[in-house]
Amino acid sequence: MIAFPNAKINLGLNVLDKRADGFHNINTVFFPVNLCDILEIIKTEDTKTSFSSSGLRIPGDPDTNLCLSAYHLIKSKYGLPNVKIHLHKIIPMGAGLGGGSSDAAFTLKLLNTLFDLKINESDLLKFASMLGADCAFFILNEPLAAFERGDQFKKMNLDLSAYQFVIIAPDIHVDTAFAYSKITSKKGEGHASEIVKGKRMEEWKSILVNDFEGPIFSIYPELQNIKSALYKLGATYASMSGSGSAVYAMFEKPIDLSANFKDYFYWSSKI
Repeated sequence: MIAFPNAKINLGLNVLDKRADGFHNINTVFFPVNLCDILEIIKTEDTKTSFSSSGLRIPGDPDTNLCLSAYHLIKSKYGLPNVKIHLHKIIPMGAGLGGGSSDAAFTLKLLNTLFDLKINESDLLKFASMLGADCAFFILNEPLAAFERGDQFKKMNLDLSAYQFVIIAPDIHVDTAFAYSKITSKKGEGHASEIVKGKRMEEWKSILVNDFEGPIFSIYPELQNIKSALYKLGATYASMSGSGSAVYAMFEKPIDLSANFKDYFYWSSKI
């Protein structure tokens, strides 16, 4: 059985304060985009569950991959047999696009379907939250205002289908924990979801802020240069996604910028 775990972008991201559990309360809008990995899970008679990957190299120990973590979490509750998991990695890692979280969430959904477990959406959301703060979003996988750890949601009627999306990802891996260590929390100043809901995109440039941009751009000025270049090329709105390092932009007209960013990962599509 095959699925296509997709990426997300953050429309604004405000870091409000640190929680007692070590996470941070945030205010953001998650928006799914159709940049996808490819995930296959099949039943096997092998004596153990296996994980393999192709495409982009995934750093670290394969035995700690989030897809396997998702499998073991469901197995602990439902006693699953062994499976083979293969992930073809396309979404850049450490880029703020949620690829690993999406892979984990889609593993939960695939296992639920493959073994007819009949896990309801509410329980899938709980399982996903155990795996990581962004994972729950990919269970719902629609435009959502996100609060608290990023796992409490409010649906948003947000249609961006008229825009051409561009994502640029340089070969810079930003560790999420490191990025948070550079943030000065701004309790009570999170208005990202209100801005997206209430303001025209033409106004977003000056008011819709990703709080990670300041500290991350100071360490990696190349990211600031990419964002500035996208605006010079006519973007209606451009921003870093999540804690970086991917920078995305939205254009009112179809545009091909691949020649402008030939040294980087480049993706462009309508939604």
